[in-house]
Amino acid sequence: MAGLVFIALCTLISLGGYLFTPDKTSSCNEMHVEMDLKPPGYKAWFLGDTVQTSFGLAEAIFTGREPGNNLYLYDNREDTSHANWLRAQEQLELNPKRLQSKRYILGTDVFGRDVFSRLLLGTRISLSVGIISVIISLVLGVLLGLLAGYYRGWVDKVVMWLINVIWSLPTLLLVIAITFALGKGFWQIFVAVGLTMWVELARIVRGQVFGLRETEFVQAGKMLGFSDLRIMLRHILPNCVGPIVVICAANFASAILLEAGLSFLGLGVQPPYPSWGQMLNENYTYIAFGAAHLALAPGIAIMLLVMSFNFVGNGLRDALDVKL
Repeated sequence: MAGLVFIALCTLISLGGYLFTPDKTSSCNEMHVEMDLKPPGYKAWFLGDTVQTSFGLAEAIFTGREPGNNLYLYDNREDTSHANWLRAQEQLELNPKRLQSKRYILGTDVFGRDVFSRLLLGTRISLSVGIISVIISLVLGVLLGLLAGYYRGWVDKVVMWLINVIWSLPTLLLVIAITFALGKGFWQIFVAVGLTMWVELARIVRGQVFGLRETEFVQAGKMLGFSDLRIMLRHILPNCVGPIVVICAANFASAILLEAGLSFLGLGVQPPYPSWGQMLNENYTYIAFGAAHLALAPGIAIMLLVMSFNFVGNGLRDALDVKL
């Protein structure tokens, strides 16, 4: 139950996008290099339009707003230049309401960006990779598994040869090879992960169809003249839903880990869009330099989301097991 609640929370955050992030700029990429590596809970005072909250719903969910170039003012005034401080004071005297505060819940990274905002927006990447990869693997795995199990013969031999070839290659290396072939990018990583996760699903569906093919209701459908496509989709496939759902839940967790690993290696989603694996790659060196939270936060997020999908998969396995 806890895993399902956490998945629902991450889904809500990813759908809301910039509605939930304190940093409303595109990709949560507002930089203030003078505030680099500030501790969690740091409070800064801003002067200008960078803290405005009024913008369209489409921007709030999908794109965010472009970063501004306004002056800022924060607590440690000795860090600002004298000229900037005098200019900020003049603007503040003209319009005192322009001075607003902003708190960084998880502090800032080396570029002065809000770590908490980037962590929240990173859920969109992880869940998107999981959903699209599972859909791709579901289509390929179910289709090839149905064909191999129903027709047998040379069709089964060709499908099993392809499965054995794919399964004999290390998954991460295969994903890296596909990424090199397709190029680095947002959609390329989805396709690369999805093309490597259909094998286990195809084997499970093939085994299920082997047993269901000789049952009475399938033979009755053949005697009534039903087409092979109708028998496979309307009579055999619904009886394979249980194992398919369990495998998809496990594949979802595997896809999140693969995306994080590729982003950590620099082969996943490219900057400035935030990804949990990319945040680990950027900040793991700070673990020994007093800013361990920069790497621990995305690491814990990956662990919790993967563990939640594993818990849900185990629960579905128990719920759909006819022997229990």
